[in-house]
Amino acid sequence: MEYFLQQLINGLSLGSIYGLIAIGYTMVYGIIGMINFAHGDIYMIGAFLAVIGFTAIGLVGGLWTPLAVALVLIIAMVFTAAYGWVVERFAYRPLRGSFRLAPLISAIGMSILLQNYVQLVQGARVKPISPVVQGGFELMERDDGFTVNLSYMQIIIIVLTLVLMIVFATLIARTALGRSQRACEQDKTMAALVGINVDRTISLTFVIGAALAAVAGVMVTMYYGVVDFYIGFLAGVKAFTAAVLGGIGSLPGAMIGGILIGLIEAFWAAYFSAEYKDVAAFSILVLALIFRPYGILGRPEVEKV
Repeated sequence: MEYFLQQLINGLSLGSIYGLIAIGYTMVYGIIGMINFAHGDIYMIGAFLAVIGFTAIGLVGGLWTPLAVALVLIIAMVFTAAYGWVVERFAYRPLRGSFRLAPLISAIGMSILLQNYVQLVQGARVKPISPVVQGGFELMERDDGFTVNLSYMQIIIIVLTLVLMIVFATLIARTALGRSQRACEQDKTMAALVGINVDRTISLTFVIGAALAAVAGVMVTMYYGVVDFYIGFLAGVKAFTAAVLGGIGSLPGAMIGGILIGLIEAFWAAYFSAEYKDVAAFSILVLALIFRPYGILGRPEVEKV
């Protein structure tokens, strides 16, 4: 029971990170019907910005930990939002009226460009940082000495993810930007005819998704204490899997899918083989696509005629 509870906590923490990245995928897909395959690399840039930020703060003498974390989060979100805007402006907007594969190929090219750009600027070596948030709670202890720990970092990740989920779900449902996004999702031409700035709405969606990826990047850096330029690819693929599993186009679905992927990985690595945890996650995706192709909270697409 104790071991199961520990893996549940670990899975929820990992799944929350996947969910944050998946929200960016699902927001972009919901509006323009395209997958932003450079999104995982935006998350990777957010992780590197966290390393740079915490290292710089340490070199100048340090700050109160909550203030340092807030400052690094803001800096990472601002910079990655700019990268998100650049991706939309140069990889998607010029090709929006082209055939559907063109933006996809462009996004893959942008992903490779960002990977190599970070590798050239930061080097290919793994980048470690000192622990930023330490400590936690011991929930229970087994007779053989095994303890169930809930770290402060895990609490921060789960709580922050829930808060952001509520904030952005409210934004989509109740604000002018959310109404514009939903109008663009249904029909961009009609949205433009009623006065909605479609280009600005799509750009803001990319910016918001990139900022959420930055939060995930900062959290991963603080949680694991190490990053490299290749982390964006695998995390991006898993977050895309989470978005599809939950129902791409649905924000709550993306979060549910992320948590499911995190739990599958944690329990598979704990009870079976850590080497095959990715196989388990993608096998679940295959089964979901066979039996429920539109995802857990997704809706079947109705084609306009």
